Amino acid sequence: MAYQINDLTFYYGNKKVIDHLSVTLAPGKFYGIIGPNGCGKSTFLDLLVKHLRPDSGTIIYKGKDLSRYSKKELSTQIALVPQNFYINFPFSAKEIVMMGRYPHIPRFAAPSLHDIKIVRDIIEKTGADQVEDRFITELSGGERQRVVFARALAQDTPVLILDEATSSLDINYGINLLNFAAEGVRQAGKTVIAVMQDINLAALFCDYLIFMKEGAIKAHGATDEVLNQNTIRSVFNVDTKVYFEPYADSKQVVFKR
Repeated sequence: MAYQINDLTFYYGNKKVIDHLSVTLAPGKFYGIIGPNGCGKSTFLDLLVKHLRPDSGTIIYKGKDLSRYSKKELSTQIALVPQNFYINFPFSAKEIVMMGRYPHIPRFAAPSLHDIKIVRDIIEKTGADQVEDRFITELSGGERQRVVFARALAQDTPVLILDEATSSLDINYGINLLNFAAEGVRQAGKTVIAVMQDINLAALFCDYLIFMKEGAIKAHGATDEVLNQNTIRSVFNVDTKVYFEPYADSKQVVFKR
């Protein structure tokens, strides 16, 4: 298993944000995490990448407790595209993408020709070549997010974690970058775990959906099984029509005013 999460609980002060959460995440799948604002989705991701430590429960990654991994080890296993990326130093966009290769480069060594080729290919495929020579501090939110997404792809890890990674992108770039993530799942058996606000994009890309509410999992399973009117109503308290759309080759959701 990629992750085995057992009875996970986390507090911010006196507020319980993750409430006895348990789930198994197998490798080679595209997972979508969906839920209302403030339900603990991003906190759950922070726990999965060891940015936060649980107050109780365990996170097992590849048979070993996550707490026993060093930062160096995790950087070769898990790449994160955060919801917001801030940096005050004027690195070029190309330099930011190359940072994704640092876990694979020996200390004090320069990037190899292999590293340079990987970065070059990813910059071109993700459209980051349009801004590669500009400083990251000069880029718009959407341009910066494309660069950070490219950096995570350059990291070439078994697990890619996306925290609303396409929320600041236009639909063209959003779909293209999610296609890159999905291609890694299909062709290389990678695991993608993505918090997504757009339920129709989640239906389009995700094999498996996890619906969260108030820090707990309300429903989870294969997308075709768990994505239905009852689940959406219980989590979001809205009425919907859920149907299979042949053009998208996936279920899609229509909302009622």
